[in-house]
This record gives sequence, structure tokens and C-alpha cells, in this order.
Amino acid sequence: MELPVPAEADVLAIGRALAGAMPSAARRPFAALDDKAMALASQDAELKAALFRFVDVVPACRSVDDLATHLAGFLSEVEEQPIALAQAMRLAGSKGGRAALGAASARGVKHMAHRFIVGESPQKATGVLASLWKDGVTSTVDLLGEATVTAAEADAYAARCAEAISVMTSAAERWPARSAIEHDSAGVLPRANLSVKVSALTPLLRAEAPELGLRDAAPRLRALLRQAKEQGAHLHIDMESYDSREATVELVLELLAEPEFADGPSAGVVLQAYLRDSPEQADRLIKWVRTTTRAHPLVVRLVKGAYWDHEVVDARQHGWSPPVFEVKSDSDKNFEHLTRVLLGARRTGAGIRTAVASHNLRSIAHAVAVSREAGYPDEDLELQILRGLGDGLGTALAARGLRVRAYCPVGDLVAGMAYLVRRLLENTSNDSFLHDQGAGVPLERLLAAPGAAV
Repeated sequence: MELPVPAEADVLAIGRALAGAMPSAARRPFAALDDKAMALASQDAELKAALFRFVDVVPACRSVDDLATHLAGFLSEVEEQPIALAQAMRLAGSKGGRAALGAASARGVKHMAHRFIVGESPQKATGVLASLWKDGVTSTVDLLGEATVTAAEADAYAARCAEAISVMTSAAERWPARSAIEHDSAGVLPRANLSVKVSALTPLLRAEAPELGLRDAAPRLRALLRQAKEQGAHLHIDMESYDSREATVELVLELLAEPEFADGPSAGVVLQAYLRDSPEQADRLIKWVRTTTRAHPLVVRLVKGAYWDHEVVDARQHGWSPPVFEVKSDSDKNFEHLTRVLLGARRTGAGIRTAVASHNLRSIAHAVAVSREAGYPDEDLELQILRGLGDGLGTALAARGLRVRAYCPVGDLVAGMAYLVRRLLENTSNDSFLHDQGAGVPLERLLAAPGAAV
């Protein structure tokens, strides 16, 4: 059942309270990155494209001169150049200038990457994870890496996941007790939490032949589920592009329904609200939970979605109707609808834990209002933020007694570039919440219902 729409006055009150608890720097997300180029990119589509193309090729550059040459080449395509950009272009005209420009750009990209990527390996990330825990914020680790192309790469990714589970469970044993983030009314929440990608567990995942990819990925994912069960960790399966969604969901639900996983581990999937058919997917997950006996609730991480550009371009190239909502307010409305559906499923006895992942203050305030109006304790609603962009928001949520989880990417710069570019594209788009927040849009407008006239 879908829970009723909460009173707007309650949503506004919660949103204002959270905004008031946020550090001032968190209200200026691009300034928090200490990167003026980010602010400029959010206002100029040509500049954004040039800068993000540069970010994507940085790992392939072999010298500071190479970096400067590529940067100048991309920036030369921008017709209206800000003063800082014109100065950079002048530097590229001499060997000494290129050395200075290349070194500065390398530092800038590395600085941005380290805002998002918490460590090059699970071992190097444990300090950040422990610090978050100390501040009342739990975490999930995402091992960076795009789709694999060989069986050896898939085996290597699975081995990295296995190592991460062991490293995190061992480190977490030393963390102090934090009842608000390691228990809810359904029981214990594992301290170690790993997000994995099915596309990285097989080189054979193809929309036109999903069964082949499922058979190839299943042994690797099954082994990780066994390890997570043995070591008391949570395993979360991410969703990626639309063409792999069905195969991923089918594989996960099939494995979790196997008898050996009836009593563990804790596991979850992702629901992408920007997909037009996401309500049908939510119904499918709820039905599965009601007909499958498992000791642990299924965790459903509700996200807006990070592949919008890819989905729209891919659909248009094939002459298809895009599978995503093309108007942001429609996606936001659907996000709120799905929040009420997932939280309502619990009222009818479905074993689902809802995790609302968003930096949109309106979306979060709405979720909190729905949960409280239903009479659920705050610790039964999980709110997720992205490390590097949602830090201040996470602090504010945790300070008010809400359960917060930070999504923490781990990996080297090369593996992280595609991820980093997606995050930058998503959060500097002209209709993103963070863009509006950084531009100083009044709080009342930020908290207005999706599509409402303000």
C-alpha cells in the first residue's frame, strides 16, 4: 500500500530544521570543493563539457606538458571564455607556462577525486570509515571500476570485493557501539557494507543475451554472498544502465531465494526513480519479498539515477523513447511516490528496509515526514548521501538523530574517472538541487513540492 502524502507544513518544517543544522559551507556545495571551475561549469554547458572531457583523459596523460596540451585543446572549443580561462590559454603558449598549467590542473583533478574517493584500497579507506562512524554516520563502500571485458578482470573484481569484506569486517570490530546506526526495529544492521556491480562480475552481460551473463556472474556473486553471510556483512547490488537492469534484478532475486541464503546475509538492491517503469519494479520487489522466506529484510536503496545522459543519448540513437523521465520534476514526483510505496510496504508486513539516497533537501524532508506520520521510529528510515557532496547534509541529519549512510567510493584515479565524471555531470546540471542550492535559490523554493508553482 502507498502511504498518504504528508502535510506540506510538516515537510517544510523538517526541511527548514535540517537546513538550519547544516554547516554554512554545505549550503555552497561547489565552494566546498574549493574549485571555482566547478561553479563556472555549472553555468556554462560548453565549459562543463570541455572540463569533464579533460577530467576523463587525465589518467592517460603522461606528463604535465601533455596535461596542459589536452586542457588547452578542450578549452579552445569554448567560444565565450571567462578571464581565468583566457589566462590559462595564454599559459599554454610556452613550455614553462604549460608546465605550470599542467601541474596546477593535475593538482585540481586529484583534489576533486579525493573529495569523492575515500581511499585507493579498502585498507586505506578504513580510517575515513572509522571517522564517519565516530561522527554517527555509517557507510557503504563501492569499489570503483567499470564493466569488465575479460573473465580475468571479473575474477580480479570479485577478489577485490572479497578482500574488502574481510578488511571492513575486521576494522569494524574495533569501532565503538552506535545503537542508532547499527540497530532498527527489524534487528541488527551489519557494520560492514559493500556495494557491488554485476557488470563487473562478468564480461558477458548483454541485453540481447542476458542468460549468458547471468550464468557467468552467478558463481562469483554467490561466493560473495556466502562470505558476507559468514562474516556478518551486508552486500548491496548496484543498478547501472537500463539495458542491464533486468538481468541484474533477475540474478539477485534468484540467488537470494536459494535455500542457503534464507538466513543471511543482509542484502539489497537499488531502485532508480528516473526510470518510467520504476513503480512496476517496486511492485515486483514487494511481491518477491512477500513470497520469499528470508531472515533479513531486503534493503531497497531508492535513488534518482546517475545515467540520465547515457539513457537519453542511447535511446535517441536507436530511435526509441527514452526510458527515463525527461523532465526533472517528474522524476522528483516519482521519487516521492516510490518513497511512500516502499515505506507503506512495511505496514502490510513486507520485509523491506527503505534507504532514501538523495542530496535534495525536499526529497529527504518528505521521506522523514512520511515515516514519522506512519508512526515509524526515525532509526527505521535510512538516509544516504554521497561522500564528497553530501557531507554537510549527512552531519545535519546525524545531529538530529536520523540514520545516515555515506556512499564511499574506493579505488585508484584511473578506475574512478568515469564515476567522477558522472557525479560531476549529475550535480552541476542546471536543474539539479545542488546547482540551485549553490546559486542561492531561496529555501522556500528549494523545499517546494516537485512541479509546484513558486
